[in-house]
Formats: sequence, C-alpha cells, structure tokens
Amino acid sequence: MHTFADPLRRAIQIAADKTAIINGDKQFTFVQLQDRCRRLVAGLRGLGLNKGDRVAIWSDNNHQYIETYVGVPAGGLVVVPLNTRHAEPELRYALEDSGTRVLITDRDAGAMTDIVEHVIHIGDEYEALLNADPVPLGEDLTENDLAGLFYTGGTTGKSKGVMLSHRNLIANTFHWLTSVPQTDKDVTLVMAPLFHAAGSNGVLGSIWTCGTQITLGAFDPVQVLDLIEAHNVSLTLGVPTMLAAIAELQHAEPRKVDTVRAIAHGGSPIATEVVRRTWTAFPTAEMIEVYGATELSPLTTALRNEQNLLEDDRARSCGQSIPGTDVRILDEDGNELPSGEIGEVVVRGPNVMLGYWNKPEQTAGVLKDGAYWTGDLGYMDAEGYVFLVDRSKDMIVSGGENVYCTEVEEILYKHQAVLEAAVYGIPDERWGEAVHATVVPRAEHSNIDPNELVEFCKTHIAGYKVPKGIAIQHEPLPKSGPGKVLKRELRAPFWEGSDRAVN
Repeated sequence: MHTFADPLRRAIQIAADKTAIINGDKQFTFVQLQDRCRRLVAGLRGLGLNKGDRVAIWSDNNHQYIETYVGVPAGGLVVVPLNTRHAEPELRYALEDSGTRVLITDRDAGAMTDIVEHVIHIGDEYEALLNADPVPLGEDLTENDLAGLFYTGGTTGKSKGVMLSHRNLIANTFHWLTSVPQTDKDVTLVMAPLFHAAGSNGVLGSIWTCGTQITLGAFDPVQVLDLIEAHNVSLTLGVPTMLAAIAELQHAEPRKVDTVRAIAHGGSPIATEVVRRTWTAFPTAEMIEVYGATELSPLTTALRNEQNLLEDDRARSCGQSIPGTDVRILDEDGNELPSGEIGEVVVRGPNVMLGYWNKPEQTAGVLKDGAYWTGDLGYMDAEGYVFLVDRSKDMIVSGGENVYCTEVEEILYKHQAVLEAAVYGIPDERWGEAVHATVVPRAEHSNIDPNELVEFCKTHIAGYKVPKGIAIQHEPLPKSGPGKVLKRELRAPFWEGSDRAVN
C-alpha cells in the first residue's frame, strides 16, 4: 500500500539535499519541499479543514502548485485542480459541485470568493499559511482514500469530477516509470499545465526517483528552449500542439538541446509528420507516445521509439498496454473483437477511477464490471498494438460510410504547407454529413490554395474521405487549456439550429 506521502519519504531518505524543484530563480531541495508540504497541510488544518475536505488550486505551473498537488493529498485532504482556460461559470460549477472549502490561486478570484470559505493568493498570503508548525504526512491514510477530483468536460452541464484515489495515482506513477524509466540524474521540464493529467502525470515519479523538476508557467516555446539549454533538461511531456511549436522554433532558431533523451506526448492523436519534425529538431530524444484518459489516471498504453517507426504502419498506433493495465477492443455487447476489427477501447487496472463525483448514472455509463469504457474507437493488431481511429463522438458518417477524422488529418499534415489541421463533420443535405477541414498554413505558404490541398488528399485517400471544403485561417486553431484542438468550436457555426450536439 502506498500513498502520496511515500515518494517524498523515499526522496528524503536518499537525497534530502538534492534539488527537487526549480521555479524561475527559486530552487528547493527535497527536504525543503517536504517541509513546505507539511507546513501547508498544517496551515490548512488551522483553517478548520479535516480529512477528505477539498482544496482547489487555480494557477499556472509553479512550485506552489507542486506543493499543493503533492502535499494536500499526502495530508489527507483532496486536491481539486482547476482549468485556467475555463470561464467563470465552469469554474464556479467545479467549486460548488466539489464543495471546495479553500481556493489557492495566483489570480483574482472575483465573484468566486463567495463560493469558498477561504481564498489564499499565491505570494504573501500563501507564505503566511506556511508559517504553521509542520505536521506529519501520510497519517491515517489508505490507498483507497480519495486523492483528487479532476474536472473534465466542456460545459458546466456536462463537466464531471473524476475521482482518483491514492491507489489510482500511485499505480499510474509506476506505469509512467515503466514507460519512461527515470533516475536521479534526470531533469524534467513540466511543460504541460499541471491542472491537466498530462502535466501532473510525472510529478510523483520524478520525486520518487529523486529527479529534478522545472516548472514552466504559461506555455511559451521560447521559454521551453531557454530552459532546456540552461538546465540540461533530459525529459519533457506535452500535447501535440506543444511539440509542433517547439519543433518549429528549434528548426528556425536552433539551441543546444542534446541533453534531451526523451520527449513524450499524449492528450490527443498526433500526426506522423509532427513526430518526424519534432525528432529532427531534437535528434537525441526518444519519441514516446502515451495514451489514456483522466479517468485512467491517465496512462494505459505507450509507444516507445516512435522515431524508428516513421515509415512503419505502427507509427499511427498509440502502442501496447503498459504492464499493469488490461486493454481490449469490445463490441457494444462487451464481446472481445478479433485483431483488426474496430470497436471501443475498454481498460481494466488499478488506474481506473473510482467514478464521477456525485454522478452515479454517468459513472454507471462508463464503468462496467470494473472496466472503463473510454468512448474511443480503435482496433488492435496481432501483437497488441492499439490503433485509435477516432472519438466515437467525432466520427463522421457520410453517405453511410464511416470517416475517421484522424486518418484525414494524417494526410493533410503530409503536405508541406500545413502547420495545423482539424477535420470534422458539417451538415450535408445529400450525405447527412460532409467532411470539412480547417487548416493553418506555415508562414512561407500563407497563400496556399485550398483546392491544392483537396487534390493532394485525393491522391492518398478514398473520395468519400476527402474534405468537401477546406477553410484556411492564419490564427492558431482554438485549443483547450491542455492544448487539445476544440473541434466543437469549429463545428458549432455549421450546426447552429441543428438537433445534433456539437460537443
């Protein structure tokens, strides 16, 4: 049995004075990190909080975020990370739904101060909270206790609090270390936002192996390359849009990045050309794709050494199940499908969430006999490599034929003019839905003709999969806080007045 207190305990035993966190010009050793976590818990208890009470954090990445993410659960409380890109109604919903008592933030809480009992601003207020005498961590905790509530979903009505226990997140830590082995020599750049599973995914693993973590605030590719060069960064993880941005900059303005030994990515499907361009920008790095969901804490499959598979069909795969997880492709009735047949990706393991907070019906809809039904459509080859073809809600049905957006996007990314691409369905009187795309061109190809891209697609995929229209825009595609493309925003104008949901 392990809880959030255990990684810190080991780090103190074997590397107490080693640097644990670098945040701008501030650095903290493991003994200092543990002390600050213990004082944070003491301060929160001084505000009247008891075991199981919720503490939200709404902030960019910083050392206080890691202290809160680790210390709050280690002290028997429940951490509630809030998405910094969410609008006030979405934030209010999460705070109210979770019953959060304390909000820790680096920004003005505005009218949300009336929801919680205490708002602690990062800075002097936060440091004052840490003036309390330190208390022990890990007391009266079990692996089945709730560690965090992670809100997922796009609108207040559909947002759900994913309940992850200590067991869930500790299991994920071992899954991560299986996928990306680490040592005390590693320096990890926390590039993805910590409120997202991709950002917090490796925090405990780095502490457990006594590595150093560098926190990056709001994502900025210039700062990423600066930090890699200044601190000899060896590991990082981001979503595909982040990899594309740092690769573009590194190709244009090269820095010394030969210390990078692994770049992992997840959160959404990635085009092979983005992998290729990232690897050529960081040629010493092993490219690793990880796949999962917040409900899976979040990892379930991994594809290592993608750079060696660029000309292989398996480059389009998200890898094989991580030891400790069980991944299957099932039909609607729960029957396992043979190799090559498309069905829903279903996962079992110690990483599967407890359920959705106060939402028994939604929980029952995705948790069946202890397995999580992801809503992702995919197939598995003869050696267990999982290929995702789409989210079930994103699949386009045109004239009775299924069109998987990721397949069309993969082709668009092969064209030298394409920097970003998103494919989605729009209404069509004849076919029901038509394939449509929005493309952001590279600066040197700003005058690309959409018809050229259509003709390019025709030479690579069947006619019914080719976009019937392509919109060119020069501003970046709309993205969520973690960097996922928000296709619902691209679809919405076309479906206005329709009875089809565009979430």
